Order: sequence, then C-alpha cells, then structure tokens
Amino acid sequence: MRCMCVIGIAIGLGRAEPAAAFLAYISNEKSNTVSVIDTDSWTVTATIKVGQRPRGIELTRDGKSVLVAVGDDDTVQVIDVASRKVIDSLPSGPDPELFTQDAVGKILYIANENDNTVTIVDIEKRARIGDVQVGVEPEGMAISPDGKILINTSETTNMAHFIDTATREIVANVLVDARPRYAEFKRDGSELWVSSEIGGTVSVIDPAKRDVIHKITFEIPGLRREAIQPVGIGMTKDAKTAFIALGPANRIAVVDVASRKVLKYLLVGQRVWHVAFTPDEKYLLTTNGVSNDVSVIDVAAQKVIKTIQVGELPWGIAMARP
Repeated sequence: MRCMCVIGIAIGLGRAEPAAAFLAYISNEKSNTVSVIDTDSWTVTATIKVGQRPRGIELTRDGKSVLVAVGDDDTVQVIDVASRKVIDSLPSGPDPELFTQDAVGKILYIANENDNTVTIVDIEKRARIGDVQVGVEPEGMAISPDGKILINTSETTNMAHFIDTATREIVANVLVDARPRYAEFKRDGSELWVSSEIGGTVSVIDPAKRDVIHKITFEIPGLRREAIQPVGIGMTKDAKTAFIALGPANRIAVVDVASRKVLKYLLVGQRVWHVAFTPDEKYLLTTNGVSNDVSVIDVAAQKVIKTIQVGELPWGIAMARP
C-alpha cells in the first residue's frame, strides 16, 4: 500500500568511488519502469519498460534474469539481464507484491496482496505448483537460511506466518505490531526481524521458540511518532549492523544488532521504502518514493554520499554484477 505523507526534505550530495562496479535495478511503481544504475558512475544507464505497478524485484540465483512483480498485471515479469528486455512472465495470484526464492533458485514464493495467498512457482518450468492460504494482505517474504521455513507477513492480520516448505502448511503464527511489511533473517537463522509500519516497531523473533523476544522502537526529535514507519530492513552479513527504512520519516535507522539499539539516523529522500547492499557491502542504496530518487550510503562511514534521480515512486531494489 502507498503512503504519501511527508515530513520535510533534505539530501546530502557527494561523490562516491566504489571499489567495484555493480548494477542496481530499481522498480518504479508509478512510471511502470525499471531504472538501471551503474555503481561505478552512479548514473542511470538504462530504463526498462515493464508492466503496471512494479514493486517487488529480485535477481535470479543464476544472475541471468531480474524478476519484477507487476501488481496490476497479476504476474511476475522476467527481465533478461543481457538484453535488458522483458522476455517472459511467471504466474501469480492477484496483485503480487513481494517474493523470495529458495537457495538454488528453483522455487519462487509470491505474496499476492488481493487474495490472501502465497503462490508457489517452479521458475524453470514457468508453472504454478501450489498455493498457501495466509492472512489478509500478505506482503513480506523471507526464507530461513536452512530453507525449511518460509515467512510471510500479513499487513491486516498483523502476523508473521511460519510455513513449512516441505509440507507447504502454516506451522505457526506470531502476532506482531500493526501492518508488518518486511521480514529479514540473520544469516545464522537465530533471529527473524519483522518491521511493522503503523506499529512503528521492528519485532525480533526467536524462530525456534516462535516468540517475539524484543521490540525495537524509534524516536526522532521533531517528528511525531506516527510519522516513523519502519518498512525495509538490510542487515550486514556479519550481523553486526542493520539499516532500517523509516518511510515518511525520511530516515534510515542504523541499529547495532547485538544490543538492538539505534546508533544514529541518516537523513535520505522522501518516504524511504526499501534498501539493498551492493554485493561487497560497501554501499547501501535506498528507494525514496516521493522524491523519486535513490540515496547511496557509505556503509563504513554511515553517511549519505549521493542522490540519483530515477522514475516515479521508486519501490524495490535488486543488485547484480554487470
């Protein structure tokens, strides 16, 4: 769902010198395009026309394709990385939003916002092979490091559903705060973090006990609590630092994972939505939906160094090597 409320704007501009060039694919929800950013020049080098209302976006495990959920077309389109053209589509339910793949890139799990299901697709065969009924308005998707548990968050039911990937059945439901949008596992599988947009928190869940063991809250001087709306989460591979997008607060919260304390807030563009690291984790990119741009954060310095204009309502990010 879109949130168009805005609390001010300020952007830090700078210059970045990345050690290696990568490509970032940005889904632009309103302009129905995908912008391709070269991280060597930090410029948009291509704009790919896709279907209606693109949101969830991810690179396939083999690196040959980019998948993008086009919600108003009720499908997931396949972009060929080499030609930068849409070459195929995958079946889904109505209004696909976020999705995730298994470890080998054979199976795709898609959250369909309008029919309260997760669709299961065989990527190679381009075939729908199952569905799981979940809560109302499913969105967030994550898979455990061992591949045994799939997580779906339902925005209206306010739950994180634990789905057994072997039986394709829900084995647990964990209640979180209002409007959960995104889920992220620690690399060792010991914790699951779930952002709640309206609740204004990130729930830390013990996946073994399936209980909420901590809630991270946010306070920004000068902003009303209801303006601070956590959405996207990016956690470093060493699980030391997490970067959390705070929506219309126009900030990224930098969180120490061990203590679960907010270290600082970084001012980015308007309505920051999702985040993604470059593969070397030197930089973090954020999509800023209302200002129609992408912010670049130097991860080590924890500083915004660049802003790049893209299409209208940038939503998701997929990273790839050129």
